[in-house]
Amino acid sequence: MMPADLTARMRELTGERVPFVHAVVVRTQVPASVCPGDDAIVLPDGSIEGFVGGRCAESSVRTAALGALRNGEAVLLRVLPEDAMAFPDSPGAQVVVNPCLSGGALEIFLKPLLPPPVLYVAGDSPIAVAVAELAGSIDFTARTDGPAGAAAVVIASHGRGDEPEAVRAALDAGARYIGLVASRRRGAAVLAELDLTEEERRRIHTPAGLAIGARTAPEIALSILAEIVAALRSGELVSEPVTEPEAEPVAEPRTAVDPVCGMTVTIGPGTPHLTAEGGRDVWFCGPGCLRAHAGRR
Repeated sequence: MMPADLTARMRELTGERVPFVHAVVVRTQVPASVCPGDDAIVLPDGSIEGFVGGRCAESSVRTAALGALRNGEAVLLRVLPEDAMAFPDSPGAQVVVNPCLSGGALEIFLKPLLPPPVLYVAGDSPIAVAVAELAGSIDFTARTDGPAGAAAVVIASHGRGDEPEAVRAALDAGARYIGLVASRRRGAAVLAELDLTEEERRRIHTPAGLAIGARTAPEIALSILAEIVAALRSGELVSEPVTEPEAEPVAEPRTAVDPVCGMTVTIGPGTPHLTAEGGRDVWFCGPGCLRAHAGRR
C-alpha cells in the first residue's frame, strides 16, 4: 500500500498542477533492496521522493521518468545488473543494464501524471455554460477567470461588443485554439476589427466547432470540444503553454558518463560528483563509484 505521506504529496502536486511521475516497483530479483509495491514520485527537476532502489537504480529511474514526462507516455523500466540477463523478459519493457548495480534486477512501472489542459470560457450564454460543464468530462480544466495559462479559449458572449477584446486577450495569452461562437458574417466582422498576423489568424476558429449539424447548446458545446480535442491530438494544441506562471516545461536533462562504471548518469539534485583539476565536474552513479574514482587519484 502506498505510504500516506506519499499519497498526500501526490494530491498536493495534482492540486498545484505540477507534473510528476509515479514510479512503482512491480517485480524484483534477489538480492534487491526493494519489494514489489515500493514506490516514489519523480519531479520535473529530477528529484525523487520515496524509494525504488539504491543510488544506481535511482539514476536509471530518473532518466526514464524525465523522458516519460516529456512525451507523456508510461513506460515499464527493467534495471539489470550485468549478471542478471536470466531475469524473465517483459515484452515492450525499456531495458537498461547497470554495471555497478549491487542488488538484483528490478522492474518498475513509470506513469506520468500531467495536469489536464486548461480551457478558458468567456461569456455566460447557454453555450458557454454547456462548454464548461462538458469540458470536465473529457479531462479539461474549465476556467472563467481569464485566459492566462489556457491552451484553448472559447468565446461565447453572443455579440455583446466585447468579442474583439476577448480574442486579442486570448491571442496575447498564448492560447493555441481560440473558438469564437458566432455566425460566419459576425465572426468575419469581429476579426476585421483586429490587426491579425497570419499566425494569429490560424489560431482563431469561427464559427467555432465541427460541422455536425448541432442546434442545441449542448450539441454546439459538443462540436466545439470535438474540434478542440482534434487540435490537441494533432499536436496543434499544447497542454501547458509556457505563459502559465506555475507551469515549467520539462527540459532535456543533463547527462554525464560515470568514469568508473561507464554508466550514463542523469544529473539531478544530490547526484554524486567531485570537481577535478581545472574545475571540471565529474559525475557518478553513486557514492561507491565516487569513492573508487577518488581512490585512484
